[in-house]
Amino acid sequence: MSSTQIPHLDSNQQQASDALTQIIAAEIARQGAIPFSRFMELALYAPQYGYYTGGAHKIGAAGDFVTAPTLSPLFGQTLARQLTPLLPQTAGNVYEFGAGTGALAATLLDALSGCLNTYYIVELSPELAARQREYIQQHAPDLAHKVKHLTALPCSFDGIIIGNEVLDAMPSERVCRHENGDFSRVCVGYEAGRFALRYQSLLDPDLFQAALNYFPEPECLQHAGDYTSELHPTQHAFIRTLAQKLTRGAMIWLDYGFDAAQYYHPERSDGTLIGHHRHHTIHDPFYRVGLTDLTVHVNFSDIAEAGCAAGLDLIGYTNQATFLYNLGILDLLVAQFPETDTPSYFQAAQAVNTLTAQHEMGELFKVMAFGRGVEVDWPGFARGDMCHKL
Repeated sequence: MSSTQIPHLDSNQQQASDALTQIIAAEIARQGAIPFSRFMELALYAPQYGYYTGGAHKIGAAGDFVTAPTLSPLFGQTLARQLTPLLPQTAGNVYEFGAGTGALAATLLDALSGCLNTYYIVELSPELAARQREYIQQHAPDLAHKVKHLTALPCSFDGIIIGNEVLDAMPSERVCRHENGDFSRVCVGYEAGRFALRYQSLLDPDLFQAALNYFPEPECLQHAGDYTSELHPTQHAFIRTLAQKLTRGAMIWLDYGFDAAQYYHPERSDGTLIGHHRHHTIHDPFYRVGLTDLTVHVNFSDIAEAGCAAGLDLIGYTNQATFLYNLGILDLLVAQFPETDTPSYFQAAQAVNTLTAQHEMGELFKVMAFGRGVEVDWPGFARGDMCHKL
């Protein structure tokens, strides 16, 4: 989409973006070009002006993107079918990261009310936390007392950790492998009032080893030129930290991404970095800084390694459509909307189609689960498990 099709910014939005630009530019002036991961971190999470820490509404029709829980409560109700047998084997807690509008929390509070102790929401954004409280109070007022917001990780987890579209919003490194086989770290400079990409020697040994492990060899590339992609040390460290703190229970992650072989396919020569702004796809990472969501796909092979390295059992890995079908989302649709010729049924069926269709969320979005000290069936992975691809 061309920028001419995107609505203009009002003066407050422009001022906020300009202020963040100057904050990042000042850091570059002090220390030189910064790693792309640092630029992404500031663009998304800088106090007051970052994409997730500023005041703009990001999710929904009036925001920049739509998430599965906001499409239909059937998403959360279906997920609850997987959580229901798990919770009684734990202290009965759910820990949701990146709860967005609070839509998933409200749905799960209702669906799990009989076996739920406390619903913890771990949220860094004060603006989003306020929206979540308001949404839950409106849609699950009798259960709002079970919700507790956290701004830092607890010492331990006993229950079920869930995250929908959380990992993709974590700052990632960008690395380039040149035609001659050398690696460079993608960095960001600031000159003549504009951000620009810069390339520095890749000196970090962990990043260098990860690039060697994942990137295709130059002779495997079908097209001449550089090969650039993302590495995800922040995601890896996050999963490993949570896994180490999980004393009993499970972790379930839903996000868009691939196994490593797909992620680092020779033809995917510029990685997966993308921006979202006003429901437009943005290919310039410097466009409207602080107002554009920057996101990367998840390397689920890396996530699996992180969880298993911390001693968790890898339970399953499949696409979102298979997971939801296995748990009976179509049964829930028919049960709630038995008259199939009504506008309400049509709207609900359209949402289910978006959640499960191959060209929508069904194939690109994946589900991965880990467990520790729980012994139950996992119907969400009964068919179509893809752990062998990791």
